[in-house]
Amino acid sequence: MSRLAPADRLAAAAALDECRPLRSLPGAFYGDPAVHRADVEVFWRRGWVFAAHSCELASPGDYVTLSIDTDPLLVVRGDDGGLRAFHNVCTHRGTVLCREEQGRVGRIVCPYHQWTFDRSGALVSSRGMPADLDRSDLDLAAVHVEELAGLVYVCLAAEPPDFGRARALLEPTAHPQRMERARVAAVRDYSIAANWKLVWDNNRECYHCNVNHPQYIQANFDHYNADDATPRIREAMAAATARSEAKWAAQGLAATHRETGMACFPDPDRDLWFSANRTVLVDGWVTESLDGRQVAPLMGSYPDADVGTLRLRTLPNFWCHASCDHAVTTRLLPDGPLGTRARVTWLVAADAVEGRDYSLEQLLPFWQFTSEQDWDLCAAAQRGVRSSGYRPGPLSPQKEYNVEAFRRWYVERLAAELGS
Repeated sequence: MSRLAPADRLAAAAALDECRPLRSLPGAFYGDPAVHRADVEVFWRRGWVFAAHSCELASPGDYVTLSIDTDPLLVVRGDDGGLRAFHNVCTHRGTVLCREEQGRVGRIVCPYHQWTFDRSGALVSSRGMPADLDRSDLDLAAVHVEELAGLVYVCLAAEPPDFGRARALLEPTAHPQRMERARVAAVRDYSIAANWKLVWDNNRECYHCNVNHPQYIQANFDHYNADDATPRIREAMAAATARSEAKWAAQGLAATHRETGMACFPDPDRDLWFSANRTVLVDGWVTESLDGRQVAPLMGSYPDADVGTLRLRTLPNFWCHASCDHAVTTRLLPDGPLGTRARVTWLVAADAVEGRDYSLEQLLPFWQFTSEQDWDLCAAAQRGVRSSGYRPGPLSPQKEYNVEAFRRWYVERLAAELGS
């Protein structure tokens, strides 16, 4: 962590000394600037960060931009069909190059002094400079990029973590959705007044769902846990899973999460920052819409609507709930110690036409309501954990096992990096 100042390293290490098993994190982890700077170095600059959807980068020259803390980034589809990612910074005097969130370029031209780069990042023109200018180190600074199952990831590390394990698990499970063949139906951007870890704490439990998510609990079983799933509920889920088995097997699908409660994630013992599973919906629901009825044409290779839901998650910043007819993804980016920027994106089949095949009035509400309900809860939690009266509280083994898993994954990784 060469970019982390010694004082920040000491402050983050001191905060780690206050952590206790099966307790929420101390307040410093949700607002201390030194801890935030450590988070950025360890989790956001060294890990694989979800950046965009492949369908947003369909043709050569298509690009998207994003910022990870103080690092503006550019991802562009190259002339050979592959993706390239760069620091979105001119190698002349550091000006941000592409300023729109999305667009298409022939060449990448700096708006300040018109230095020009091709789509591979090579400097091809440096107007006003001597003819013998040494260009050997003036190409755009490259960033690692990977593409799988319609999802695009970037990593700022000089030596990125292995991506092969994530690809091996995520790609086969996500493949039937064919998100690379999708189109973006809608995007909603949010500024969440909460640290990114509070957003994940919220995501990793459904302890709060029965009271706070009236739409979500109608469609799903995972708000029930070991301590409150009645025999009737267990029988209903078992019956739905059993009915799906023969039918889904013929399609190459399987219910990989068969129990009430949320699928376990992350796995700190194996350092698994990625997860994928398919689970059944409540009887009468074929998609996560307000009434459970299909709201768009079938996606991917699904032959009919009875496919349950596909769930994908990658730390530190992505999750996806995908039904037979649409997929909804959430991308998080840090916005200082006290904030998180979230982008929620709805994907539909590439040939689906708004107004003919689907309407946003039917497509959006289920996850728009659920997301906004969560953001409000996260903001309230942020206000509370900054209080002088806050003390880390106990975590429920039945309902918050994933919060504890996330806490362990975070603490153990941060401690390992600070000790290196």
